[in-house]
Amino acid sequence: MNTALRVPYYAQWESSQLVPQIVSRTLPAAQDPAWAASGAHTPEEYEWWSWRVCGMACLRMALHHWRGIAPPTLELARECTEAGAYVVHDDRVDGLIYAPFTTYVRDRWHLDAAVVVDLAPEQIRDHLDAGRLVMISVHPTIRTLHPTPPRQGGHLVLAVDHDATHLMINNPSGFPGSQHYARVPWGDLERFYARRGVVLADPA
Repeated sequence: MNTALRVPYYAQWESSQLVPQIVSRTLPAAQDPAWAASGAHTPEEYEWWSWRVCGMACLRMALHHWRGIAPPTLELARECTEAGAYVVHDDRVDGLIYAPFTTYVRDRWHLDAAVVVDLAPEQIRDHLDAGRLVMISVHPTIRTLHPTPPRQGGHLVLAVDHDATHLMINNPSGFPGSQHYARVPWGDLERFYARRGVVLADPA
């Protein structure tokens, strides 16, 4: 990819500098002073959704990169719910469900989107070299390169570039320093990475 056209960054919380405090639960997400920018109707709605919208943050980054727009996070989440990409229950949200999400992205935003399983790291490189972006499922502790994450997957980040030694990701729940173009050594990726994701491309 051409790093002169860097993909912009959005966190899944509006105040990206507060992510460490929110993730550690020392600051309730409802106390994020920028919560209203998310499109939430109340701080409580913002708090409930904010833990679940890593995929929407990745979509905002891609839309800003290719379309020059970044709709509010909760606006996108509501549209994805209507499209079946989220299934909302009283106590949880099922999703992001990839197949309806890719249909939504194609129909609503006219981007190419494809679900990919068993996506090898070298295939991520190939997609990036072709100008695509890749939402990949990783464990959230990739933000600190935790030596022994409890499992692989569970959190979506946007793969944006690479070099011979590192994958660069925009991490919606990263800490300052591991948010925008965070460098993940290729040798460390596998312990976090569930080898599945969504490939995004601009057909224009």
